[in-house]
Amino acid sequence: MKFTETHEWIEVENGIGTVGVTDYAQGELGDIVYVELPKVGKAVNAGEEAAVLESTKAAADTYTPVSGKIVEVNTALGNTPELINGSPEKEGWIYKIELSNPQELDSLMDAEKYSQLN
Repeated sequence: MKFTETHEWIEVENGIGTVGVTDYAQGELGDIVYVELPKVGKAVNAGEEAAVLESTKAAADTYTPVSGKIVEVNTALGNTPELINGSPEKEGWIYKIELSNPQELDSLMDAEKYSQLN
């Protein structure tokens, strides 16, 4: 698992990255009440807005850690956005992306480096 400075995580398997927000991010946001998911098939560049999380405190953009094409979204978040609060790095994943430039992963942080941010 790799992390961004804006508190997203990505886990890659066979060229497909699963993306979500970190436990730290969900804790800062508070109770998630709505998730605006990206469109499947949309091409995004690393650092671009990909999804929006709305909580009882605020709305927050999430940014894609890598470039590629959105290939799947977590439709369960439509009915149960609180999955992000309860399991941000497992069941609360937001989308899956087909990586167009796997080398971008090299610029992301590992867990040890990310833990030093907070």
